[in-house]
Amino acid sequence: MTVVTRFAPSPTGFLHIGGGRTALFNWLFARHHGGRFLLRIEDTDRARSTEAAVAAIFEGIEWLGLDWDGEAVMQFSRAPRHAEVALKLLEQGRAYRCYCTPEELTAIREEQRAKGLPMRYPGIWRGRAAAEAPAGAPFVVRLKAPTAGETVIRDLVQGEVKVANDQLDDMILLRADGTPTYMLSVVVDDHDMGITHVIRGDDHLTNAFRQVQLYRACEWDVPIHAHIPLIHGPDGAKLSKRHGALGVDAYRDMGYLPEAMRNYLLRLGWSHGDDEIISTEQAIEWFTLDSAGRSPSRFDFVKLTQLNGHYLRQAEESRLAALIAPRLESELGRALTNSETARLTAGMPGLKERAKTLIDLAQSALFYVRARPLSLDEKAARHVAEPAAQEILAVYAERAGALPEWNREALETVARDLATEKEIKLGAVAQPLRAALAGATVSPPIFEVMEVLGQTETLGRIGDALGGDRPQRTTTA
Repeated sequence: MTVVTRFAPSPTGFLHIGGGRTALFNWLFARHHGGRFLLRIEDTDRARSTEAAVAAIFEGIEWLGLDWDGEAVMQFSRAPRHAEVALKLLEQGRAYRCYCTPEELTAIREEQRAKGLPMRYPGIWRGRAAAEAPAGAPFVVRLKAPTAGETVIRDLVQGEVKVANDQLDDMILLRADGTPTYMLSVVVDDHDMGITHVIRGDDHLTNAFRQVQLYRACEWDVPIHAHIPLIHGPDGAKLSKRHGALGVDAYRDMGYLPEAMRNYLLRLGWSHGDDEIISTEQAIEWFTLDSAGRSPSRFDFVKLTQLNGHYLRQAEESRLAALIAPRLESELGRALTNSETARLTAGMPGLKERAKTLIDLAQSALFYVRARPLSLDEKAARHVAEPAAQEILAVYAERAGALPEWNREALETVARDLATEKEIKLGAVAQPLRAALAGATVSPPIFEVMEVLGQTETLGRIGDALGGDRPQRTTTA
């Protein structure tokens, strides 16, 4: 059997982070088994489905790096097929027309509520003859569900779960206007798409019992189910807007890398021993539903951010430079030049060691691409203005300018010799240089910075710090 999974979001908003994890689990399960991962957009709710939400879903899945097989299926376009299945069940006597009016159904629910009974449709039209139907009255088509025994699901995550059939009523398949319901559409699409495994949140478990009944009424093979627990917030409550960002796009905008997000979402409800850092290749090799937990997982921004720092340090310099370039250009109000992009890439090894997110990385990299004269923050400007610092900068610039080769080793040697002559620590030489070159008192290793900036830019920035027309002090780097 070829494994076929699917991710089937509704385009009524952004791609929720819980939906991103569901997509990831389906993708990993299919790739682990050499199967197929399909995408279906369940856009049958025409009032709430939007083109913008569809685009956001595609963008979110693509950003996560989850490629799907074949064309995405738009559920609404298959409505005639869904109706065809319902009408066939009606013809076979496995479904029936229900002529109850909305007022009648409201009265039934109110009576059940008053008596403390479960609110279920009591099958009023289940066994009545067609001749009793009011002439020309609207009707819905309901499934003639079993009333005795149990519906059992052997779930790969939840184990064996079951419900007494008398606890379920005859669900609607076609509405009075002839449009199919969500429950009908899902089952027909999963069957027609050849879905072998339905992996989704455990909030769909109740739906699963009804859907299994419909599969059996159609005499179709029932897919294997796996219902994974929902994601909760740090306080243990169901993840909601009050816990912070929910959409996948928000995490991208906060500076997280997709590989870090995949790793983190994988570990929310799935484990492989004590492994915390799991590459995508390892995840595909190891992923089975046997290791999925039954308890809800708690979202932890601290762990996600720490994990993201790891992946930033592993990422290629040119990729990181390209990722932060738009942020830098927005800050500068102009496009980066080719030389600035090259400088940014060259400086990335020292920058990425301290960053936790792309936002951190962009902020720390800004000094590399600022135009001269460089703005200094208040602390750096005060430091550079000290007479001792001015003398150190002047002597250092003169000696560094005479170097036959411009590299960090030679630049450090000049600084060490100067520190020895003046009987001061190396830091007393490095710190004025850092303030002049980075505009702040914190930066990557300063001799690495000088090598990246190059001789002309380095000496120019030192000269600006020594000149009478000193850059205006600012509060940001």
